[in-house]
Amino acid sequence: MNHWYTRIPAALILISSLFVSGCAAFVAGGAIATGMAVHDRRSFGTVVDDNTLEFRASDAIYQGDMFDTNDRIKISSFNGWVLLAGEVRTEDRVAEAEKRVARLNGVRRVINELEPIEKETIGQRTRDTWTSSRVKASMLRIRGLSGFDPSRVRVTTIRGTVYLQGLVTAEEAEEVVEEARRVGGVERVVTVFEYLEDPALAEQDS
Repeated sequence: MNHWYTRIPAALILISSLFVSGCAAFVAGGAIATGMAVHDRRSFGTVVDDNTLEFRASDAIYQGDMFDTNDRIKISSFNGWVLLAGEVRTEDRVAEAEKRVARLNGVRRVINELEPIEKETIGQRTRDTWTSSRVKASMLRIRGLSGFDPSRVRVTTIRGTVYLQGLVTAEEAEEVVEEARRVGGVERVVTVFEYLEDPALAEQDS
């Protein structure tokens, strides 16, 4: 006889197994995030806050029906500085997107590079992705800067314009910009750097 209560142990085992698996995934995810932040000059908490802020900013922008799939907005947060880049259909949407993001907790500054033009083609987006990869690779050629780590510079490319974010020294910024400008396909370089006031901080990892 197959009473319902004879199946309880199996069910409990299954639930317990799922719970353990979930915990393992959580731990693994945390380990990956920690690894990514090892060389970052932001604290681990700030890295997490920035990642969360990007999702919150996207939710805030696309809340309601003003924005839709005809708008392509790239959101990149670094130390509370939020970059908005891409294309929207009207000038009003450029201002509205910035307004919605600026009022979020944790936002220190909004850099609004949105343009009221047609959305980028898939081909152009592919070229932009390739350009970003080449710019990142170009930073490996930088020599002579003690403690410089290319992974500390975030690269975003929209329509051939390269946006550079990070916590850097003035000397690092100069070298990074110089290398980025040499990459084929780069039409313009925009720095969204936050500069370290004390050069000694350049040697410190959070």
